[in-house]
Amino acid sequence: MKPMIKKSLVSVLALGLLVLVSGCDNDNDNGAGRYEISVTNLSNNQPMSPPAWAFHDEDYMGWEIGSAATAGLEILAESGDASSFVSEARNHAAVYTQRAADEMVLPGQTQTYTVAFRHDGGLQFTLATMLVNTNDAFVGVSGVKISDLATGEERTYMARAYDAGTEENLETAATIPGPAGGGEGFNAAREASDKVSMHSGVVTNSDGLSSSALDQSHRFDNPVARVVIRHL
Repeated sequence: MKPMIKKSLVSVLALGLLVLVSGCDNDNDNGAGRYEISVTNLSNNQPMSPPAWAFHDEDYMGWEIGSAATAGLEILAESGDASSFVSEARNHAAVYTQRAADEMVLPGQTQTYTVAFRHDGGLQFTLATMLVNTNDAFVGVSGVKISDLATGEERTYMARAYDAGTEENLETAATIPGPAGGGEGFNAAREASDKVSMHSGVVTNSDGLSSSALDQSHRFDNPVARVVIRHL
């Protein structure tokens, strides 16, 4: 029998990593860079787990549609715990710096983070966060190019929802870790499809799925988040 791990949302937040700021103030393509990340939750009633991000070159990929999620992405998408996702990035040679925030992004809220690090050019950015009132939905941007972003400029990305493909979208209270369910987070067993795809949305009990812990307030449309990167 495959092991099962249960994590409350409180424990997920306790595992969140603090945003650290380090590095120099002088910017160039082969030196130090300072960036501000702003994440806005555009959903009605889908809190987002503490976002995790990586600044990297083209050889790193957080996920790929049609391919199986990494173990770190599976845990993030099922429980909101980003620590393994961040560890995977930290261990990748193409990643310059990686972090996870320590607070959720609530509906309608914007959280802003500042990071500084040294890089070698060819800079790209990836960010992921779980929609906690779902089974395994996550929102993010993957491998967006920011190497041409001049000092003082910013770029906005409208982030869509993805299905990690690791857990059946049952929508039951027992399988949703967020406040709508309070149930299980990560479960090592994977559903049959086992591939990342665009998320089709939730059904909810308002649309006839009587076993769903969700109602119409938990529905979401794309884009689900706005991500702004500013080169300081």
